[in-house]
Amino acid sequence: MRRIFLILGIFALLTTGAAAQTASPEVTYKQGTVTIAQSFHRVRLQVEVADTPASRAQGLMHRRHLDESAGMLFIFEETSRGGFWMKNTLIPLSIAFIDEKWGIVDIKDMKVAPDPKDGPFTVYDSAKPYRYALEVNEGFFTRSGVKVGAKVTYVPRKP
Repeated sequence: MRRIFLILGIFALLTTGAAAQTASPEVTYKQGTVTIAQSFHRVRLQVEVADTPASRAQGLMHRRHLDESAGMLFIFEETSRGGFWMKNTLIPLSIAFIDEKWGIVDIKDMKVAPDPKDGPFTVYDSAKPYRYALEVNEGFFTRSGVKVGAKVTYVPRKP
């Protein structure tokens, strides 16, 4: 009888481990170009696009580097007021919150948490509702002269 429980226990551990290994497939991102226009000044970025629940949840987690002319564009199905945090994020970032008309409504600098895995984590909320968010290296918007009110254009890369 004890052997049966032992065998069943080992079987449960093995199948649970196999399920855990296959439960989180690699997240893939679409690609595109974002252009930000502030008066007569324009800035262009190559972006990865997080437009699914899985890709938005993954975001820029575990990255050790982000090119200066790169970023991640988060696309939501509808306007939101939810915040962002830096769980498992290893590089400091800035985020622009963008409304449904593609205008920047808020910009925040986001710091790496003292313990990126377990926190505590600051939640970075937008001052206004947003439909899109653009994460870049910390300070990018300041260095590029981009402020609230700038207009954003996104062009997806064709497959």
